[in-house]
Amino acid sequence: MLTRKSVLIVDDDPSMRKSISRLLLEHGFDATTFESARALFCHADLNRAACIILDVNLLDQSGIELRRQLLRRGLLVPVIYVTGNDNRESRSAALESGCAAYLTKPFAAKSLMDAVERASAAPAGPPTANGPIQLS
Repeated sequence: MLTRKSVLIVDDDPSMRKSISRLLLEHGFDATTFESARALFCHADLNRAACIILDVNLLDQSGIELRRQLLRRGLLVPVIYVTGNDNRESRSAALESGCAAYLTKPFAAKSLMDAVERASAAPAGPPTANGPIQLS
């Protein structure tokens, strides 16, 4: 099975983008970073990504709403949510939107890489009937 190796990172925190990008590069993934939802939509190859690592609370909009916009556009790229402000409502909305994983900051590098590895090996398509992988 061919593994997709391009990961998109959307987080308004420059240090988080840089840290995640370095971690992905160390594990053989290409990382492209974006500071906003608007910047992500300017990217031409969204469907070629293994997954999108998406902050739940972006400055320009909710990461959960961004996920819904991607789905409405037919973009079925797996999403891994990360958040520093975990709460029941956000977690529930994130899981309902369909995600490969939901991680709360700070999270272990291994938790993120395990989720990325699973997402990159999965065929592109809608969230599975078994639901998302929950990590914290």
